[in-house]
Amino acid sequence: MESLNVAIAGLGTVGQGVWKYLVEQSGPLGQRAGGNLIPYRAAVRDLQKKREVEIPASQLTTDPMDLANDPQVDILCELMGGVELPRKVTLAALENGKSVITANKAMICEHGAELFEAAERTGARLYYEASTAGGIPIIKAVREGLVANRFPLIYGILNGTCNYILTRMEREQKSFEEIVGDARRLGYVEADESLDLDGWDTAHKAAILAFLAHGRWISMQEMPVEGIREVTLDDLAWAKELGYRVKLLAVITRHLESNCIFADVHPTLVPEDLVLANVDDVFNGVSVTGNIVGETTYIGRGAGQNPTASAVITDLVDATIDRLNGVTLPPHASYGPAPALAELDDVRRPFYLRLRVADRSGVLADIARIMAHHDVSIEQLVQKPYREPDQAHLIMTTHCTSERQMRDAVRDLEADHAVQCKPLLLRILNVEV
Repeated sequence: MESLNVAIAGLGTVGQGVWKYLVEQSGPLGQRAGGNLIPYRAAVRDLQKKREVEIPASQLTTDPMDLANDPQVDILCELMGGVELPRKVTLAALENGKSVITANKAMICEHGAELFEAAERTGARLYYEASTAGGIPIIKAVREGLVANRFPLIYGILNGTCNYILTRMEREQKSFEEIVGDARRLGYVEADESLDLDGWDTAHKAAILAFLAHGRWISMQEMPVEGIREVTLDDLAWAKELGYRVKLLAVITRHLESNCIFADVHPTLVPEDLVLANVDDVFNGVSVTGNIVGETTYIGRGAGQNPTASAVITDLVDATIDRLNGVTLPPHASYGPAPALAELDDVRRPFYLRLRVADRSGVLADIARIMAHHDVSIEQLVQKPYREPDQAHLIMTTHCTSERQMRDAVRDLEADHAVQCKPLLLRILNVEV
């Protein structure tokens, strides 16, 4: 069997896992791939640091560009942090004809168009299964397993940290601040907490899924993104009374007739009878609706050494098979012209709205007048007590309404003198596509 040399740029938790499995599973992996995968070199920041895997000093370097430019390296695994250095290393490796495997969602999201163009121009290949949903093989499923389909709806829980926080808040009746503290101590929260808590990690993955399914890059400026900081224990309880659970979801919709797509990230009320409503703790889940197959659902661990290493090794096997057999797969599953972005007027779904209002006569009429002015139809309206006797919470859900109408209504409600604080607007998942 032919042998291929594998280099790993970044020997953190995932990189060490990949190196370990390449050593321990060399026989079975070689049989599956049709060629031997040799752990050849690695780039690290600190040559003296103790690691779980023992690697001879002669196989280590502190400069990842050495790996990109080494003619003996066939496949480069980019597992570093950051964006700009990984981008430079990846581009150099592609220019040198190497296959590149990456778990770097931020790099793919920000520079995917450039990277895939370089791969196509040079005849190299870029694999990115590990960038989205960890151990769930969602890239392979959409690009290969569901190749006959177009995708009117994809939605998913793509951040295990937020799912862990919301699950424990609901289960243990503890506040957001208490559970976030525990998540920090367990190492679940990124050093830049906004990536998890404000939804940006999920947004990066949503952009990748949108490109994968539809061949269109959606920038962070084009994608509405909200995190979970404003969700309270009361919201979780009231959602449950209404038959929902709250999850941070990425939702990607495509209107096949108008050929428009829309992607956003929000805390979302998910009907309790849907599978993803019951995906808890650090697990991820993705639902993909194909126009031929219908709905398929994928659940698994979204982060950590083993799930991510599993995804990287899947790509290593694919890269070996493709390289030895001259196979080139397109980077995404879409065909035909790239879709346009949908306008906010075209994005329709139900909403959940929490208001704290003055508890006096005429307030409900005021609220109803504002909603009617924006053509928002109220489905349910419940008044809940507040700790101050002269105030109350109003909890309402709406019928399907456009995103623009709802935003305009909330803007006017916030300006109304009877509304005591900023309203909380959550989306309700609409699976009717």
